[in-house]
Amino acid sequence: MARTKEFDPDAALQRAMELFWLKGYEATSMADLVEHLGIGRASVYATFGSKRELYLRAYDRYLENGVDFVGLLSRPGPVLPAVRALVERYADEAAADTLHRGCLVVNTAVELAPHDRAVARRVEANWDFVEGTLTSALARARAQGELSAGKDPRALARFLLTLLQGMRVMGMSSEDPARLRDTAAVALSVLD
Repeated sequence: MARTKEFDPDAALQRAMELFWLKGYEATSMADLVEHLGIGRASVYATFGSKRELYLRAYDRYLENGVDFVGLLSRPGPVLPAVRALVERYADEAAADTLHRGCLVVNTAVELAPHDRAVARRVEANWDFVEGTLTSALARARAQGELSAGKDPRALARFLLTLLQGMRVMGMSSEDPARLRDTAAVALSVLD
C-alpha cells in the first residue's frame, strides 16, 4: 500500500519557487531545498524528480503567478493608459524589490539559458508571449488613433519588453528608485 504524502506538494512547489528565485539554480543545493521545504530528500525526488525538473516546475509556477498581460492589455477602451500603467508597475515593483530577486525569467535567461537549449526555449516562449501581447495591444492603440500611424507596434513591443526586463535587472542592484521611475517616464515618451 502506498504511503500518503505528509506534505502539500503545491505548497512545497511554491516554497521551492521562492528559494530558486532568491538564490538561483546553481546556488540552491538539494540540501537547501530539503531544509527550506521541510521534507526529506527522497520525497523531493519522488514528488518532483530531479532538481532541474523541480526548477522548471517552479519556473512555470512563477509564470502562472505573474502579471496578467492579456487581462491588463485587452480591456475595452483606450490602450495606452494600460501600457503606461504596466511600465510604471514594473518600475515600482523593481524599485520595491528589497530582496533584490529581480525576475525569475530574467534570472533563468542569464543563468541557465546560455547552456541549456530547453530552458532557453522556455524563456523565449515567455518573451514571445509578452511581445505578442504588447504588439496586439499597440496595434489596437494605433487603430484607435492613440498611437500615430507611423509607429511600428512590433518594434515598440520589443522595446518595451527589453525595457521591462532591464528594469527587473536594475531593481536587483540599484538602491535609487528614481532611476527606475525616470527610465520608465522617458521610455513612455516614445508612445507620444
